[in-house]
Amino acid sequence: MDVIIKKSEAKEPYSFTFVNDDGLKIVKSENYSAKRSALNGIESVKKNCTIDNRYEMKESKNGKYYFNLKASNGQIIATSHLFESETERNDAIEQLKQQAPEAMENELTPEA
Repeated sequence: MDVIIKKSEAKEPYSFTFVNDDGLKIVKSENYSAKRSALNGIESVKKNCTIDNRYEMKESKNGKYYFNLKASNGQIIATSHLFESETERNDAIEQLKQQAPEAMENELTPEA
């Protein structure tokens, strides 16, 4: 699993995505104004992803499944993409629990 740190031209340009070995985006962050904040968010995901009660299971209006990962203060620190089934969502959570704590960070910058 890798963590992709992205910088865009947006007002809050930094975000991150945890991606599994097959290239599937497991969770993404909100946007941050500073790189340091994004890095803190990554560390929070790594710390909280192994704790079962930090996961909030959700179903979208179109019937797909996703989850939010929350910090100890209840703040959402990452949101998954949409999954076709609860089983796929649960499998993604297991991947995150097992692999995210050791995920390597890679930075992407916008094309010039």
